[in-house]
Amino acid sequence: MPRVKRSTKRRDYRHKTLRLAKGFFLTKSKLNRAAQEAVEKSLGYGYVGRRLKKRDFRALWITRINAACRASEISYSKFISGLKKAGIELNRKVLADIAFHDDSGFRALVTKAKAAL
Repeated sequence: MPRVKRSTKRRDYRHKTLRLAKGFFLTKSKLNRAAQEAVEKSLGYGYVGRRLKKRDFRALWITRINAACRASEISYSKFISGLKKAGIELNRKVLADIAFHDDSGFRALVTKAKAAL
């Protein structure tokens, strides 16, 4: 079997893994195999977490809009339906920001939504 001279590739590979595992507990930050397993797992969690973040923020926006709607005596679903019928195309992120920071502006949207229903 021929001898393989890997040059710096082996060290670079291990340094990359250990750099990603910096701050992990015990051998997971020091030994290559344990670090490799921990890094793969953490990257998987990160991938899933980036998708869960979108779901969590949408739920937060809907909760804020719903709370502001209830204060204006209209349900969330009727409010959204009224906005669509009135031709107002604002996404939930913007609506939640308006509801949270600009009470008078949100009440104006509620009156337009009620008028369109």
